Amino acid sequence: MSSFPGSPRLLKGAIVGLDLFNPVSSVAVFQYNPDTVTRSLQAKGSGDGGDRSEAMRLQGAPIETIKMEVEIDATDQLEAADGITTALGIHPQLAALEMLVYPKSALVIANAILTGLGYMEVVPPIGPFTLLVWGLTRVVPVRLTDFSITEEAFDQSLNPIRAKVSLGLRVLSYDDLSIKNPGYYLFLTYQITKEAFASIGSVRNLKAVFGGDVKLF
Repeated sequence: MSSFPGSPRLLKGAIVGLDLFNPVSSVAVFQYNPDTVTRSLQAKGSGDGGDRSEAMRLQGAPIETIKMEVEIDATDQLEAADGITTALGIHPQLAALEMLVYPKSALVIANAILTGLGYMEVVPPIGPFTLLVWGLTRVVPVRLTDFSITEEAFDQSLNPIRAKVSLGLRVLSYDDLSIKNPGYYLFLTYQITKEAFASIGSVRNLKAVFGGDVKLF
């Protein structure tokens, strides 16, 4: 049965790891958007016990962390006899998320070769440039800090076919990234968008206050 024609198209959240060597290796579009997203912001103040003139100063953007739980289910694909899902279950979807916390194997091998050749200093490999895409107004660079997978069902070959993935993300701000990094400008856009939203909300609240309907939050 087709969906109601007037219903709006639902945007899907995603976590995207950009890698020049393999651009599509870590693109994880959420099959189902999480029901809840928990965000916490820790202000970067000048600290306690400092000069009184410094009490209200902010040292930079707050440290923002995000927690969410993503569900992955192969039921629909198995009913449609999708070949990849039948053979592998949801391994590919889980792997796309897991690759966000792995260095690329090619770089690991290259560093091992350099070490074997006697190079004393080998630079640790850099992880993929990771973005959380949560609607058009929230595209932010992130680092995966917590990651747990609960596999809940399996097929006859022990491939997982249903799982819950708990994700902990730290938003990377312009304090964390080089001005040459595209994430620097993505976070700046994210903050400017928040400032615009705050102005809209403040104007509406002021109108309510002066109109006698007090609505501060």
